[in-house]
Amino acid sequence: MKHKHPIAEANESSPFGSLTADEFYSHHSVSHSSEHITNSRGMKLFTQWWKPIPPVNPIGLIAVVHGFTGESSWLLQLTSVLFAKSGFIVCAIDHQGHGFSEGLVSHIPDINPVVDDCVDFFGKFREEHAPSGLPAFLYSESLGGAIALLITLREEEKGKWNGVVLNGAMCGISAKFKPPWPLEHFLFLLAAVAPTWQVVPTRGSIPDTSFKVDWKRKLALTSPRRSTAKPRPATALELLRVARDLQSRFEQVDVPFLIVHGEEDIVCDPACAEELYKRASSTDKTMKIYPGMWHQLVGEPEENVDLVFGDVVEWLTTRAERANRGGA
Repeated sequence: MKHKHPIAEANESSPFGSLTADEFYSHHSVSHSSEHITNSRGMKLFTQWWKPIPPVNPIGLIAVVHGFTGESSWLLQLTSVLFAKSGFIVCAIDHQGHGFSEGLVSHIPDINPVVDDCVDFFGKFREEHAPSGLPAFLYSESLGGAIALLITLREEEKGKWNGVVLNGAMCGISAKFKPPWPLEHFLFLLAAVAPTWQVVPTRGSIPDTSFKVDWKRKLALTSPRRSTAKPRPATALELLRVARDLQSRFEQVDVPFLIVHGEEDIVCDPACAEELYKRASSTDKTMKIYPGMWHQLVGEPEENVDLVFGDVVEWLTTRAERANRGGA
């Protein structure tokens, strides 16, 4: 049974529309829980999860990885609710400096500790909340796509993840969005002198270039935990490095994956996602580039949202059911 994406019930001031959060979860027949955990660096990180309410038996687990200006709540949790009502246990974590987690706002000078946090939390969550052998997937958006790929490259145990969904993944930052020349080439100097100043110019505002529907852009900006400041030099330098590093390792990607990407995405370059698709070693790989769509696919008109997320849920469900039957 196909479900509509819950974004259809939101308005420009609340992801839950006219309902409270608890009423919203109940309406969609999912339960919700959250917890702050402490990572290896002594930082408190916010985690949360959603489960289908019995008698529905879960068919799989999905670990959600948010992007650079995102968080696991607000808009992204509407996608998590869609997955939960489709039969999946869903868990998510706010990266350091994002959402309800501790850390300097929107500052990721090194991606590796963030990958560590995801690996640690997702592994512990699977042990404590998911039946043994339940198929497990990663769902990622934007920078989260790079983090998800790094998770699979680090966790070399083949088959640990049954698949990865890469939504607008940061396989490369579009030249239309990078800092203007020649600043990109001098970022290392700025990062050395003032690593945390929010001063790096880009060629466009992320909300303005990501959300096609006006009221959804307003809703995204309404989140009290979303930063609209310019990127910090050390963070911008690290994101560019991560993109280059991933591009040099595309052949090592052998996990099943689905790419969904807007053809007119000017934040994360769809050409780089196409390059991943061509070069990856995966034998199960699917790519859907949607004509005319932008970076934030949930920010599209309703018919586009239903098309994209219908494709995502179908891909996840098919592979979960195949794994539960004992298939590859």
